[in-house]
Amino acid sequence: MTAEPAPMPGADPRTLRRDGRTVDQLRPVAFTRDFTVMAPGSVLVGMGRTQVLCTASVEDRVPPWLRGGGKGWVTAEYSLLPGSSPERVAREAAKGKQSGRTQEIQRLIGRSLRAVTDAVAMGELQVTVDCDVLQADGGTRTASICGAYLALHDCFTRLQHQGVLRDHPLTDACAAVSIGVVDAVSMLDLDYSEDSRAEVDMNVVMTGAGRFVEVQGTAEGLPFSRSELDELLALAEAGIVTLVAEQRRILADPLPAR
Repeated sequence: MTAEPAPMPGADPRTLRRDGRTVDQLRPVAFTRDFTVMAPGSVLVGMGRTQVLCTASVEDRVPPWLRGGGKGWVTAEYSLLPGSSPERVAREAAKGKQSGRTQEIQRLIGRSLRAVTDAVAMGELQVTVDCDVLQADGGTRTASICGAYLALHDCFTRLQHQGVLRDHPLTDACAAVSIGVVDAVSMLDLDYSEDSRAEVDMNVVMTGAGRFVEVQGTAEGLPFSRSELDELLALAEAGIVTLVAEQRRILADPLPAR
């Protein structure tokens, strides 16, 4: 299913971006549930040309520090696959070490999912959501979070249907988007051509209730002001409202039978 917001009425052509979007417009968004059938939750998410496969897998165990506490654990792994960018990305497993960027992103995804998960309702189960980037054109971490939430939701729903869980552990929706300042203009949902030359680069994660999970912001050039920060956060909030609405529309359809 695809959501493609229309340009704002009366948009100034001078503010249109390379792909024809206005500064406050998301890229086309698509979520495909059950893209693979081995994992209980699987979603292919597309945000523009960025494509990420998110799969949620269940293990009947928890990390050692949680054993016996009656709580579950949600974690994530993230990877840029070879062929996801114009120059081949080497497999980190072949190097025997994850990059700092990879570790930071998968921790962000895990924190975002745990922020909307009732660990007690899970029981002592662990769910790992793997986010594999098939094609990278900016915003891979934010696309991963949007798809990971849906994959986790479907995973928990299937566990509920099987009688493994009594209550659904997710307490709210979760979505994320990138924002930035490019050529002194605040923009929503940057693609790679914009992100690579942004003066300010930010990622925002929020719940469906409008609460912030995480705000990551960096001035790559000149420092930004409080008013610019407020403008960027307003852009992010509006974009996330649209993304959450699309997630909820997808989840309103019955879970595909297997």
